[in-house]
Amino acid sequence: MAEEKCEKKSEEKTERKTAREIIENYDGPKVRIMEVCGTHTHEIFRLGIRRLLPEQVELISGPGCPVCVTPVSFIDEAIYLALEKGVTICTFGDLVRVPGTKMSLAGAREQGADIHVVYSPADAEKYAREHPDKQVTFLSVGFETTTPASCLSVKAAKENRLDNYAILTANKTMPQAYEALKGSADVFLYPGHVNAITGTRLCEALTEEGVSGVVAGFTAKELMTALAVALVKFQEGKPFFVNCYPRVVTQDGSREAQVLVDEMMEACDCEWRGLGVIPASGMKLRQEWQNFDARIKYQMPKIEGKPNPACRCGDVLQGKCKPSDCKVFGKGCTPQHPVGACMVSGEGACSAYYQYS
Repeated sequence: MAEEKCEKKSEEKTERKTAREIIENYDGPKVRIMEVCGTHTHEIFRLGIRRLLPEQVELISGPGCPVCVTPVSFIDEAIYLALEKGVTICTFGDLVRVPGTKMSLAGAREQGADIHVVYSPADAEKYAREHPDKQVTFLSVGFETTTPASCLSVKAAKENRLDNYAILTANKTMPQAYEALKGSADVFLYPGHVNAITGTRLCEALTEEGVSGVVAGFTAKELMTALAVALVKFQEGKPFFVNCYPRVVTQDGSREAQVLVDEMMEACDCEWRGLGVIPASGMKLRQEWQNFDARIKYQMPKIEGKPNPACRCGDVLQGKCKPSDCKVFGKGCTPQHPVGACMVSGEGACSAYYQYS
């Protein structure tokens, strides 16, 4: 009996495969996996994971870069505040070079606009506190991961009785984007940091709509494991969800962050670059916090942005083409002279293709 148990354990050990072996030896049907997160895109390139994939496994980049999905009209709004209203714009650095309809924030700065780069919304609120003679607006972009920090900055501004601080919101939520893109990929590689806030219940519920996905971390081992699990589950032929980042992501997520955002913000229709307006996919300050809403505070007119027709960022974000399929990629459009947002951001798909391939 003891010999039989030992022999069985030996057979199980022999049959066990590493994530790399599963990926390299995949011989199932063609599968399109969308890595939603821009950090995933860059890490997969940097680690050389794409070179391990058999030809029937295609990785496509999705709308997980907050700068990339921010529409041209948002840049135009920021430029309007800076040039027409004399507002000091506090922003993350990668938004400065994103092209608007006529110019970028960098171009506006050349025309005298006060553009101040910060590392967090808290820095922007502090800047407003230290410069009471300036009207300060923070460009609040991002998904569930960064929205709580913007809320905290507004709460701090109220506590400090600041009347010179506001935020211009372009905050977005991911579940509605997954539904809008469910025909663009067979499996989603969900961003671990977003799910750390939201939990996994929403992704689990999406399987009932035929949407499959795995939550992935950011190390080589975590990414390889998530891809291997996706390939194994895909061959079973039915929708699935697996949390491959359990050390950080739980089913309920961060209740504190969720309560904070729900207290201060509400859902609204929102434009995504390349995807158009997705209902209830944006976040705006609730009425009781509208003194800090830049659009209301400065009575901003409706601004319609016009993207450069040569840019195919919208198609890239929908998985309709690869960055290298764009005619201006690497020629008229480079990280130094970007035509579209996907070439600007450190999480952008075009910048990843340009840098690594």
